[in-house]
Amino acid sequence: MKSKLISLFDGQGIPLTDKQAEDFSVYAKMLVEWNEKINLTAITDDEGICEKHFLDSVLPLTIAEIPSGATVIDVGTGAGFPAIPMRIFREDIKITLLDSLNKRINFLSEVSGALGLSAECIHARAEDGGRNPDLREKFDVATARAVAALPVLAEYCLPYVKVGGVFLALKGPSEDTAAAEKIIAALGGKIERAEEYALPCGDGRKLIVVRKTAPTPKNYPRTTAQIKKTAKR
Repeated sequence: MKSKLISLFDGQGIPLTDKQAEDFSVYAKMLVEWNEKINLTAITDDEGICEKHFLDSVLPLTIAEIPSGATVIDVGTGAGFPAIPMRIFREDIKITLLDSLNKRINFLSEVSGALGLSAECIHARAEDGGRNPDLREKFDVATARAVAALPVLAEYCLPYVKVGGVFLALKGPSEDTAAAEKIIAALGGKIERAEEYALPCGDGRKLIVVRKTAPTPKNYPRTTAQIKKTAKR
């Protein structure tokens, strides 16, 4: 797998060190092994993991500027995407992995330990964590590579971001940013850019960069039911 990874990343102008390729290989092996016990991913072949998980997670780092030593929280991280690949590629960043399923947190803790990532793994629902004073507006960057629509993701993620920081939403090319502008503004954010690109296989992607320009009001985030009800309007 190491040679596949190095070749794939080189093709995108992203050189990997031998250690980075080795870390990705260990991560892939653990992902496949744990996936037999708990549902982590539908993608289990080497090519799919390398491109649709690892490269997909790292490409945003070539589009959005992440400061050296930045604190990053990955909200609803699932199997660790995009934050773990970002951390493998950028050793300077500090990652926090938040997920609502404890089985996934156990997996993420094992991966973090095996790779020496020093990641903080937190078992919590996104909206609960966003109201926690220990987490609220404590991070330079929040990331999410989830299937929820942007208005929903923004309310889950922006409460974690410091004023001046960014929320990075890894979305498909059809994501409508206009529908999220009102709630993002209410949360203290502003859409800075939306960059479309594609994976080598041709799958389209859109990275939406939301800048935190003001503190999030205390009444956000709301409950999941309220968030989803508003998003449907």
